[in-house]
Amino acid sequence: MLRLAFATLAGTAIEFYDFFVYGTAAALVLGPLFFPSFSPLAGSLAAFATFGAGFIARPLGSLLFGHIGDRIGRRPVLFISLLTTGVATVLVGCLPTYDSIGATAPVLLVALRFVQGIGLGGEWGGAVLLTAEHAPADRRALWGAFPQMGPPLGFLLANGLTLTLSTTLTDAQFLAWGWRVPFWAAGILAAGGLLLRASLAETPDFHELSRTGGQADAPAVEVVRRHWRTLLLTAGALSCGYAVFYTVTTWGLAYGTEEAGISRTVMLALVMGAVAVMGTVTPFVAVLADRVGRRPMCLLGSVLSVLWMFPFAALVGTGETALVFLAFVVALLAFVSVFAVTAAYLPELYEPRVRCTGAAVGYNLAGVLGGALTPLVTTALTEDGGPPWGVAAWLTGIALLSLCCFAALPETRPAALPAAGTVPAVPGQPGAGDRPGDRRTPA
Repeated sequence: MLRLAFATLAGTAIEFYDFFVYGTAAALVLGPLFFPSFSPLAGSLAAFATFGAGFIARPLGSLLFGHIGDRIGRRPVLFISLLTTGVATVLVGCLPTYDSIGATAPVLLVALRFVQGIGLGGEWGGAVLLTAEHAPADRRALWGAFPQMGPPLGFLLANGLTLTLSTTLTDAQFLAWGWRVPFWAAGILAAGGLLLRASLAETPDFHELSRTGGQADAPAVEVVRRHWRTLLLTAGALSCGYAVFYTVTTWGLAYGTEEAGISRTVMLALVMGAVAVMGTVTPFVAVLADRVGRRPMCLLGSVLSVLWMFPFAALVGTGETALVFLAFVVALLAFVSVFAVTAAYLPELYEPRVRCTGAAVGYNLAGVLGGALTPLVTTALTEDGGPPWGVAAWLTGIALLSLCCFAALPETRPAALPAAGTVPAVPGQPGAGDRPGDRRTPA
């Protein structure tokens, strides 16, 4: 389990490195380089629109790779998705800017961002199911926290490299070629990730499906027909996490440098510090989820998000670095109360024959509302001067939506079994067909 967990952690870290490198570049340089004829605000909005294209692509990637994961196996998804995202990221670093090829440059930028999203849409489902379906039932949230620690690690890698380049290069050098280096580095990381994943074994659940011929013929159709309510509820429930995370890491970075007058280097350091705290806390939250349940932790995170968004806006609006850091840390602690649990919670909501598709599509649909729209909406709602109250209102609304959706979802934490035998799951219900030991606690 430890070898498998670290392999999935490394893979998700590399995939999310690719995704986050783009978000940082969108906040700092893509506007003037690819949309130079726009005003600064319009350029930022255009850059964040290309950022959002990746989120729109992610549910499509989930459908594609979910089909592969449910029909052919979880393991192949990890290789194809990593290769797809890595190649697209390297090519972004090779793109000529608007000054060189005109309007073709932003068109190619959007296309490559879309391909990035396709790859990442498959990565999460494959990595999470590989750990969830190998893990003991009573430690599934803990082992599932390993791929969930990949995104903060990938973020720190992406922003650490950007921060290093930002402090060692002049502004002219950074705009000319320095911003490209993190994209080129994705190629080396992807090659390493493919080597790490070469020895991973297929999951016991999928082996059993293959042995009995139990794979779904059309997983996406079956998910929509039999699990549509769970799909919509998980998409709504997880949207707040996306919104909070990308508000801190993308909008917050742009707001701090453009509106609050904080230097690019300091803002990168503040965001990285807050994400480091989040990543450190992730396994501890997962341990709690194995003890008290998935749903209580998710409800707690949603309530904290509802309560914190207006204080968050007030603190960020001060422009004081210590207060901005506090705002970021508390927001991400609320986020991680949900995020750390998700790798165990979503797979447990679906039966094995459609689990890769259902879990991944629900997770990535949430990204469209919470991740794609949030940088655009928060940038448009940012006032000139004063705290960004419009941003706080938007985030509070999404947090309330998530709270209602989590309240409607069942608890899935496996209950302790009697010494003699197991209690079979009900066919067609969440968890039906799981391994012995996976009895669910009803909502």
